[in-house]
Amino acid sequence: MTNYTVRQEIKPANLSGISQEQIDQHWKLYEGYVAQSNSLKEQLDSLRKEGKGDTPLFADRRRRFGFELCGMVLHEYYFGNLKSAVADTSAAEFKKAVSERWGTFEAWQEDFINTGKSRSIGWAVCALDPMTGDINNHFIQLHEEGNVPGYHPLLVMDVWEHAYMVDHAASGRPDYIKAFFQNINWQIVEERLKDGMQKTISKRH
Repeated sequence: MTNYTVRQEIKPANLSGISQEQIDQHWKLYEGYVAQSNSLKEQLDSLRKEGKGDTPLFADRRRRFGFELCGMVLHEYYFGNLKSAVADTSAAEFKKAVSERWGTFEAWQEDFINTGKSRSIGWAVCALDPMTGDINNHFIQLHEEGNVPGYHPLLVMDVWEHAYMVDHAASGRPDYIKAFFQNINWQIVEERLKDGMQKTISKRH
């Protein structure tokens, strides 16, 4: 059985406006999602072998597995699209695509920020529909609730409180979002768009 591993190569450092202590604390939560995903895979496999695949315990573990696994995946996309001092000019095709959809890049950005300000725990995700080429901003709650099957993540922003409470108070999400936009790795966003348009799965880097 394949186990997931912590992706040390995507851990951000030297960000602008997001402290290393914030990243280190957040990273521990990501490590927990990896560990729980592996543990639940093992539990589900054992319960199946024991003929308990139709039990309430199995159903509970299967639901929990969805939460933990989506939490792991979204965190990898999130950490992978963080890097300081990458100009948005690195994402020329992305800017063109969202401008065609929203009218201007700035109008897309405003919509994405407002998505992140949704009054809930969750995620703001800009995603591509590979079938149509349409790009939309989505709010995802609890990791697994709100993901559109088959859509290709281009930019992922964590807006759970644990993403910013080391640097900001519980009410500090707007300041965190400003800092997030100073640290987007636009080269990665551009790569994800090109992969999605070619119907190729992007690496979660």
